[in-house]
Amino acid sequence: MESPFTCVDLDRALPSPAGADHVRVAVSAQPREMGEEFDVLLTAAPDPPRPWVSCADPYATARLLHTTVARHPAASLSLVQVLRMGRALSGSDRLVLESLAYSTLQAGRDFRTWLASARPRASRPAAEPVRVRRDGARMTITLDRPWVRNAFDAATRDALCEALEVAVLDPTVTRVDLYGNGPAFCSGGDLSEFGTSRDPAEAHHVRVHRSPAALLQRCGPKVTAHVHGPCVGAGIELAAFAGSVTAAADTTFQLPEIRMGLIPGAGGTVSLPARIGRERAAYLALSGAATDVETALRWGLVDVNLATESVHPPKDR
Repeated sequence: MESPFTCVDLDRALPSPAGADHVRVAVSAQPREMGEEFDVLLTAAPDPPRPWVSCADPYATARLLHTTVARHPAASLSLVQVLRMGRALSGSDRLVLESLAYSTLQAGRDFRTWLASARPRASRPAAEPVRVRRDGARMTITLDRPWVRNAFDAATRDALCEALEVAVLDPTVTRVDLYGNGPAFCSGGDLSEFGTSRDPAEAHHVRVHRSPAALLQRCGPKVTAHVHGPCVGAGIELAAFAGSVTAAADTTFQLPEIRMGLIPGAGGTVSLPARIGRERAAYLALSGAATDVETALRWGLVDVNLATESVHPPKDR
């Protein structure tokens, strides 16, 4: 598959339309008002307005994105197409769209190549992967597999769904606090389970009908996610559905799925654009770069930085 990548230097040329079958990137020394024709916008200006991303050398960053798209064309193009299409869909339909794309890529050559090269990992399950405590109107939910940094396996997914169903259905629950025990809130999907489903259609069915993301969509306004450490993949995709996200000083955020031949599959193509816009969400996924708390706060991915007690102004989101 030929690399579906188009980059336009806005300081040297007028934007030219690129087909829907390209990842469309724009570069400019200074941010400017733009329409929605680009998937990622890069600038050297510090702290630019949304949807622009600031980087020390936007041209070098564009080259890195080009490399990623060339190596993983199907996943990269699927990502931006899902993000574009999602603008016209309801939240629940966007989750279905994400799952359909994710399941299609699971059957693809790129993911199978990654799977064959990945180091085998033994499953390390927990008897109680999610702990729930109720104190009057408040419910506390804690991911509790600290020995694997709360990697998200099927048992964790099912237990979290059970807890969130209570939060959705019980009107006396007015506050939900979501924590992760150990050195990280959640390190993403449990790699020991990657590729164990041989039927993408069935995996899609399970993903849609046992979806913590769908439940968080419904009860999100009363949820506070307390994140810390490396929040990878599902670790930020799910937390971003919360009405409020508080982050410790050591928190970082990363979306590694493109390099596996996949796209974010825990709701990230829905939750992240709602907070930071589809262009910045595309940048995080395509770059795979770790994002620090200060950047996340400026963008609105985080609402409170516990290290400084800084608060993101809701009007900027």
